[in-house]
Amino acid sequence: MSLEAEMALVEAILFLEPEPIDAKTIASIGDLSRDLVLEVISRLQRKYDAAESGIEIVDIAGGFLLSPKVSLWPHLKRRYGKKSETNLSRAALETLSIVAYSQPITRGEIESIRGVSADGMIRLLMSKKLIREVGRQDSPGKPVQYGTTKEFLHSFRLSSIADLPKLDEVDRERFELDGQ
Repeated sequence: MSLEAEMALVEAILFLEPEPIDAKTIASIGDLSRDLVLEVISRLQRKYDAAESGIEIVDIAGGFLLSPKVSLWPHLKRRYGKKSETNLSRAALETLSIVAYSQPITRGEIESIRGVSADGMIRLLMSKKLIREVGRQDSPGKPVQYGTTKEFLHSFRLSSIADLPKLDEVDRERFELDGQ
């Protein structure tokens, strides 16, 4: 198979997949080596970087997804945004930010930072699959710890949690617990 044919095959696989797909799975589907898939994806990314292209390949949590360019979303979001997606309230975004920047974190720690009960926000964020239980703290009562999910990374177009914007000193202090 020629490189052009392999590029077309990988492009078709990405087009047909509704969720991020890792290089190993693409290789298995296309009967290609993982290294070749990564090379082809790199070539496709350069192709899509051209100004006249409306799509790009994004790396989300170790998987690849064919997606409209970010600059086009204001024109596309109303019709093509997720059907079940609803905007998060300020309180939900604040809670999600605390979890994202402080994970793993307990409900009590979230409440200590926010200064209000977090039960409703935690339930909401878990129902939207943006956060999940990631373990239990080794302290009396063994409280549940929460962290973000792959859906969180997907929703915010992040490859990993390390891609979150860096916090300035004032914001960093907001996300710290008293005594830490």
